[in-house]
Amino acid sequence: MKVKPIGDRVLLSIEEVEEKTKSGLFIPQTAQEKTQTGVVVEVGDDKDAITVKKGDRVMYDKYAGTTIELDGKDHLIIKMPDIIAVIQ
Repeated sequence: MKVKPIGDRVLLSIEEVEEKTKSGLFIPQTAQEKTQTGVVVEVGDDKDAITVKKGDRVMYDKYAGTTIELDGKDHLIIKMPDIIAVIQ
């Protein structure tokens, strides 16, 4: 399935948290905190409001957006103002 956001919305692929610490300890899924980083997959059609492009790695507000599952992977549809940084 292909999803194309509209307006000032952006589709992000949510980055997964590592399950193992540097010292070798495994962290259960329930104890892990949700990451607030993702990769831009698709952008909406409001070219004036959107300042990111496909492939950008971004940081977003903790409780922003709507989570959806595409091809077995978690994605997030988020408004452009909820993106707080581009990670380089």
